[in-house]
Amino acid sequence: MLRTDLITIDPEITGGTRVPIQALFDYLGGDEPLTMFLYDL
Repeated sequence: MLRTDLITIDPEITGGTRVPIQALFDYLGGDEPLTMFLYDL
């Protein structure tokens, strides 16, 4: 898999699932597990 395949910018695909990437980084940087981030969405 190419790196360019990991991120897709297409409103038709993402629909209502867009999350600001900085929010994810802040959450993970605060030693919170990914499951808690997903739960809090």
